[in-house]
Amino acid sequence: MISETDLKHSVHRTESDQLPEPYRGKVRDVYKLPDDVLAIITTDRVSAFDHILPQTIPYKGQILNRLAANAFVEASKVLPTHMIDMPHPNIMVARACRILPIEIVVRGYLAGHAWREYQAGKREVCGVPLPDGLQQNQKLPEPIITPTTKATQGHDEDITEDEILRQGLLSAEMWQKIKDYAFRLFELGTQNAARRGLILVDTKYEFGEADGELILADEVHTPDSSRFFYADGYEERLQNGEKQKQLSKEFVREWLMDQGFSGKEGQTMPQLSNEFRVQVYERYAELFKLMTGNEFTPVSTKGFNEQLPEILKPWL
Repeated sequence: MISETDLKHSVHRTESDQLPEPYRGKVRDVYKLPDDVLAIITTDRVSAFDHILPQTIPYKGQILNRLAANAFVEASKVLPTHMIDMPHPNIMVARACRILPIEIVVRGYLAGHAWREYQAGKREVCGVPLPDGLQQNQKLPEPIITPTTKATQGHDEDITEDEILRQGLLSAEMWQKIKDYAFRLFELGTQNAARRGLILVDTKYEFGEADGELILADEVHTPDSSRFFYADGYEERLQNGEKQKQLSKEFVREWLMDQGFSGKEGQTMPQLSNEFRVQVYERYAELFKLMTGNEFTPVSTKGFNEQLPEILKPWL
């Protein structure tokens, strides 16, 4: 059980006068180090609907980073990745690369955003046609790719394959290569999840280029980038029209929507109670155990900012 101290010392914002000013994403702080190396700090921030929530989830960063590191090792069987080392549970040292302007979402089931679009009457997502008569959370006839643009601010936007090629965002050759890799990665993730009694429902991938080589970047097969259902009881719940038991960030989105917040203009972001923060932590820790077979053991982050230069000393 985590304590009040854990809640107090979770990693919200990193900084050090011995390091360059970082780029701050929704969840990660990225420091550019010498020799085209990045120090990517996975913080305990949590985002939903493209907004950063006001409170952190203790040790979420360590769980995500460790799961991503494990998954990058597996993914390297398919293509090179940006990971170099993990000198601390919150930190990944990685190759700098030019991130491609399209984020790839692979969906094996009709859930989340795709279901909300389908429920609203649309029968295609990102130009990919969907048949009539599908249920929420039903397995699709085959996995599909629903790409999005990468917004520097605000919401990522759905985009079709035709639009990607027409706008020259990617060449036809590069787009085909990315699609092939994405489907192979999804199949690998599906197999790994199945061995742990889970279903990989959908996930996002980000690709980059370094030294003329296509590489996998950002994160992979984590509960922030992916949606997982429990395989046990899936069919029964589907037939009964019940919600699926899942391990992903979707339950945070659902909680926010229950509080009247879905990221729309004029809505007020709700505050996360300490009780709810602990509940979210427990869900992340549960997924860590399922995905790795090991209990999650946190490493204290008290004084984390002061420790950063020493941790990163080999790359400075």
